[in-house]
Amino acid sequence: MSIRRFRNTLALTVLLAAAGDAGAQQLSEHQLVNTLGQVAEAASAVDVAMLAQELAANPGKGIASLPHWSRLATLPQFFVEINFENNSVAIEPGSYRTLGLIADALHHPLLLRYKFLVVGHTNATGDAKHNLDLSARRAEAIAEALGTTFSVAPNRLFSIGVGSEMPVDPANPKAADNRRVQLLNIGLVK
Repeated sequence: MSIRRFRNTLALTVLLAAAGDAGAQQLSEHQLVNTLGQVAEAASAVDVAMLAQELAANPGKGIASLPHWSRLATLPQFFVEINFENNSVAIEPGSYRTLGLIADALHHPLLLRYKFLVVGHTNATGDAKHNLDLSARRAEAIAEALGTTFSVAPNRLFSIGVGSEMPVDPANPKAADNRRVQLLNIGLVK
């Protein structure tokens, strides 16, 4: 059932991303709070350092099936399109509206007690090592923007980049749809 929810969330996200700016305008704080707030009481916290360790130990092997990464499919999450300047970590100005919606949701009273993981994804265009580094730096840029510009507490935000390891469209790894940002609720702030 959790895989089905993950796929449904993924399908919704692909629709939002395909709609471009119109999709971003349809995204609402209410949708984000409802999606990210669906936490099972018994859900275990995610160890971000362990995710990074598994990623580093298994380059190019498709990390979705790894033990710690496979648990992410069961967590409340959403994907969103954040645009960056080409081959850069500079967030394009048009994406700040989407970041503002995310920040509004993270400031909502129902989500204040949770921490979140920002996961950066790329397509398979270019060198795998470069894509992995770029996705990590972009995820960090998003976490930093949420923490500085939008005042989300830094102890609630973590980031990691996975490059092209988890494509939305595995049959077309160079597709633009594979470039995206994922936000996951990874448990209670301690």
